Amino acid sequence: MKVRYLLRETGANLWRNISLTIAAVFAVGVSLTLFGTARMFSDGVENATKRWEGGIEFVVWMNPDATPEQDAAIRETLQTSPQIKESKYVDQDAAYIEFQELFADTPELLDAVLPEDLPPSYRVVPTNPDALVVEELGSRFEERAGVRDVVFATDTIQEIQSTFNRVSFWFLAGSLVLLVVALLLILNTIIMAINGRRREIEVMKLVGASNWYVRLPFMLEGLLQGLLGAALAVGGAMAIRRAVIDKFASSEKIRLFEGFTISDGQFYSVATLLIAIGVGIAVLGSGVAVSRHLDV
Repeated sequence: MKVRYLLRETGANLWRNISLTIAAVFAVGVSLTLFGTARMFSDGVENATKRWEGGIEFVVWMNPDATPEQDAAIRETLQTSPQIKESKYVDQDAAYIEFQELFADTPELLDAVLPEDLPPSYRVVPTNPDALVVEELGSRFEERAGVRDVVFATDTIQEIQSTFNRVSFWFLAGSLVLLVVALLLILNTIIMAINGRRREIEVMKLVGASNWYVRLPFMLEGLLQGLLGAALAVGGAMAIRRAVIDKFASSEKIRLFEGFTISDGQFYSVATLLIAIGVGIAVLGSGVAVSRHLDV
């Protein structure tokens, strides 16, 4: 089979039903954009909660301009309290090194943050992990001189997960509905292309054309629709990452989203998944259309 013939026939089929083709591409693109956004939110939540690994129950954030006396008073309380099993001091340089390790695949975020932008902190592991005990213990530091904020693991994790689970649910639901619509559009587009060329197909069969010779242009038509929709979705996901997720991660006003970002590696995984789903939907739609409506 000549490549020129294959491309010519596929292009003719797409152009013959251009309105349905555009609708199918946009349906695939929008549905996969919603799915990709939900997946990126999931990765962002995972990254945002990494700082709580190791049994840390709360973090005492110090003001960058806290005096040595204020810092020493907090340190002494943490070291002498029988209710505290372990505390680790993370200065600005150590926090920056950790930040670089966590977001090594996000150079634009690393370029925007300096060591002095990250406040020093004490990461505290109480002897008793009971939520009420941890809350009472952490609240003792909230009004201490030199303390910027006290953040609790349970509150932060639950709030982050609750917020983005709700958003992800609606994104996934919308994505599923639109994927079904996209599948039906691809199916209908190919069926119309087959019906529009029914006489030509009969002639080709009479002169000895093989089944694949007849079917392949229609299957390639569906594949191109899926790939174009997936490409649109990757672009949409990239725009959402830069306009929404990265803005959340770098916002000083929304502490809940601190660390909420995704690495380049995670984004490439999402993009690959979107392309695979787009191809899968296209193959499914075109395969059903060809097998049921193209009698060869």
